[in-house]
Amino acid sequence: LRTTGTAAAALRSSVRATQTRRAHAISNPTLANIEKRWEAMPPQEQADLWMALRDRMKVDWTEMTLQEKKAAYWIAFGPHGPRAQTPPGEGKQVFWYTMGGLAVTAVLFFGIRAGARGTPHTMNKEYQEASDAYLKENNV
Repeated sequence: LRTTGTAAAALRSSVRATQTRRAHAISNPTLANIEKRWEAMPPQEQADLWMALRDRMKVDWTEMTLQEKKAAYWIAFGPHGPRAQTPPGEGKQVFWYTMGGLAVTAVLFFGIRAGARGTPHTMNKEYQEASDAYLKENNV
């Protein structure tokens, strides 16, 4: 079947219109105080909000609301998760646990050495020299 030029153009424009998907704006109450609510939100809700913002960021950024831009920036680069600030006193705690581990290691090391047998009688200097002389005499 043949279609006329105008019918083909209309078909192309209708296909293009159905293929173009625009994400709707996210409501302001959803994005309000996202900085304070983000950590308390369940992971599924965080993922849903991030996916909605990701879809919203695919459109021209001039169409995004200021709240959406702020929320997208804060979720991407805000001080949460691995970028969260360390709790106060964490450095001291790490230091003292490291020192405790080293102390336990030193006690184990010296305790095992103290309980071990002495050096063998073949490890003294006279025995080594006598052994070397014997090997030279026998051309070994």
